[in-house]
Amino acid sequence: MEPKTDPKSLMAKILETGPMKSHGRMKRYIILASLAVVAIVVIFAVFSGRKSGAVQYKTDKVKRGNLVVIVTATGTLQPTNTVDVGSELSGTIKSVAVDYNSRVKTGQVLAILDTTKLEATIAQSRASLESAKAKVQQAQATVAETKAKLAQYQKVWDLSNGKVPSQTEMDAAKAAYARAVADAANNAAAVSQAEATLNANLTDLSKSVIKSPINGIVLTRSIEPGQTVAASFTAPVLFTLAEDLTKMDLHVNVDEADIGKVQEGQMATFSVAAYPNRTFEAEITQARYGSSTTSGVVTYETVLKVNNSDLSLRPGMTATADITVKRIENIILIPSAALRFSPPVKQVEKKSSGGIVGSLLPRPPRQEEKQREESGSNKQQKQIWTLKDGRLSPASITIGASNGGLTEVTSGDIQPGTEVVTDTITDTQ
Repeated sequence: MEPKTDPKSLMAKILETGPMKSHGRMKRYIILASLAVVAIVVIFAVFSGRKSGAVQYKTDKVKRGNLVVIVTATGTLQPTNTVDVGSELSGTIKSVAVDYNSRVKTGQVLAILDTTKLEATIAQSRASLESAKAKVQQAQATVAETKAKLAQYQKVWDLSNGKVPSQTEMDAAKAAYARAVADAANNAAAVSQAEATLNANLTDLSKSVIKSPINGIVLTRSIEPGQTVAASFTAPVLFTLAEDLTKMDLHVNVDEADIGKVQEGQMATFSVAAYPNRTFEAEITQARYGSSTTSGVVTYETVLKVNNSDLSLRPGMTATADITVKRIENIILIPSAALRFSPPVKQVEKKSSGGIVGSLLPRPPRQEEKQREESGSNKQQKQIWTLKDGRLSPASITIGASNGGLTEVTSGDIQPGTEVVTDTITDTQ
């Protein structure tokens, strides 16, 4: 049999233990619920922050220093003076006395033409000259003969008081003498012509020996012994000589946007592919006004003088030159990226929004808009942005020269050491 339990004593036990256990469970439920709420709030804040995209700004310091403005151009190296040596005569090359890179002096023999045919022509000209001289002597004898006969007739005429010889005979004698004098003059002219022909042939003979007109070096040689040279309207180029390779010219093409900055006397540095770790110096000697257009790009040829005393540079090398067009010292400089920075659109909209009432009511123009309008009227007036307490603050400045990376500040409320905004960094993670 089961023992009997007193209802009063059972109720007393429940009343003693029940409330304490219920209170503990309720406390645990409250703690768990609070933790769940906190976790939800944290998760919501994290995800909402990621979606909103926190904007950070990249800054750089304003500094004081020196600014060097350069113009970059490419071109080729050329000798200061180049001479093309050709032949005025046609013929066969008998011998060639020089080769590539040979150093030559003025008057040195470079090549010789075969003169066999020319020597025969000269011999013929000499014979023609001798024949002309013989005819002159013959004509002179005829002149003397006719002159003596005329004198005899004249003497008889005087002694006979004009009766002997007859007038016809006197006229014939005078005419014969005149013809003899004319023939003598004609033969003398023939002698001069023969002498001129002979001199021309002798000149051609001298031109058969091709000589160097300058002191220099042989750059190209276009002939070989036995090769035929045909001189027609233009003389064929047999050799190309460079007068002095210790002094060369660098011909570069300057873009039309930069040619206004380039002037004679400016210094430059350039490099060539043959010496990638070496820099050469040059000086502008001529900025030509004639232009050339290639693929729609207009350029102007500029000549730079180069010292090549060690002969390391060679004609035809491609060079990239940096021309120093301006040098300014001890000025305030800002990074050029700060001039290209503009605030994010979200930031501008957030500042401009004034709620429903603000959108309905007219509002005065913002200070930023006024500054942009003022800077638009003057290309040298620019607006940059600085950070104050994490917020963007505009600043108006006047700029000067620029080398692309840095820009001169001529006036404005900005000092060295100021942090200027150059770009935005958006956290999208």
